[in-house]
Amino acid sequence: MTTKSVPPPVSVALVGIGGYGETYLRGLLDDQKSHLVAMVAAIDPAPDRCSRLSDVQRRGIPVFPDLATYFKAGGGADLVVIASPIHLHAEQTCVALAHGSHVLCEKPLCSTVQDGERMMAAHRASGRHAAIGYQWSFSDAITALKRDIMSGRFGRPTLLKTKVLWPRTHSYYGRSPWAGAMKAKNGAWVLDSPVNNATAHYLHNALFCLGAERDSSATPESVIAELYRANDITNFDTAVLRIHLSNGADLLYVASHAADPVTETVLSYRFERAVVGYRQGDPAITAVCTDGTRIDYAPAEVPDDLEKLWAMVAAIRGGASPACPPSAALAQTLCVNGAQRSMPEITVFPKDMVRTDGDGDARRCIVPGLHEALTRCYLEGRLPSELGFPWARPGRMVDVRSLNVF
Repeated sequence: MTTKSVPPPVSVALVGIGGYGETYLRGLLDDQKSHLVAMVAAIDPAPDRCSRLSDVQRRGIPVFPDLATYFKAGGGADLVVIASPIHLHAEQTCVALAHGSHVLCEKPLCSTVQDGERMMAAHRASGRHAAIGYQWSFSDAITALKRDIMSGRFGRPTLLKTKVLWPRTHSYYGRSPWAGAMKAKNGAWVLDSPVNNATAHYLHNALFCLGAERDSSATPESVIAELYRANDITNFDTAVLRIHLSNGADLLYVASHAADPVTETVLSYRFERAVVGYRQGDPAITAVCTDGTRIDYAPAEVPDDLEKLWAMVAAIRGGASPACPPSAALAQTLCVNGAQRSMPEITVFPKDMVRTDGDGDARRCIVPGLHEALTRCYLEGRLPSELGFPWARPGRMVDVRSLNVF
């Protein structure tokens, strides 16, 4: 009688153990699947910001200030998970791949298209797996939906609309010097914004769902954007984008951290023979076909965002390659860079339109009536300037097909 050997745990080094990195810590240390991995290093220049630092130290996991120090000390994790600031993604991904590690980098891909191309080249040259942590791209619901879209079940896509209104407090913008910033202190592009951080996965999802392959996204051709801010930041906190794709479809993307204090997420993807819809709180993403057929893709949301981690572990152990490699995530970066080019000078909401609510870290800037205005943009598929709002200013159309340097 032969016994099947159990493969050893996948060794993991986690870059960035505070903030969102603690989600990965929970998976690596506490999840019911944590026996599949062995956390061998924590990499963070300010580890004291992690609420679970004592857990890390108690388990004997060494802490390093940066990746270079880790690899110089002989580190060689099977998988490097990167949960660091946006402007560090490209360099850290390339370094880890060059040292022979597989990489799971948190979303978004990076700040600029040239960094994205550098990450893609490093991935191709490495012979390793690399993935970007857009959680829906790893979910059963989106996998099934995309399969039906690719099969032609719904016909040609025509207009995909998304509205994500997530109010944010002053503490959100005060959590780090790069929050809400165009550039980091060292001059590197960050382009932090609702479109390139908190709600980025909804923009990516629209592009990803229209990809011709399971691990690709649709290609944007042009972007026109209107970018606004109410908060005291250098980039924008409110945006409406119209994106034209090479397959003929259009995307309308509406996002804000300054709308009236009601959180709302809603999407509508229109095809020739179906409309795919989802609203925050729905148990499933639903397709309603013109013949009356209704298809539920569930669950729409899951309690944690760890499918991407376990998908990477499975890939390293010989399973399917990850669904969202850097090449699939580049489309979102192109849209972000195109949007910033479309309106390089952010429009500031007039002071008499902005109200500050709350106290201390709970304070937040909101623009009364903005929620309704952006909802109208979403429903009518139009930009704020096209609807004649007095505070609105049009951006210029940017052809992103030739955009290779931001």
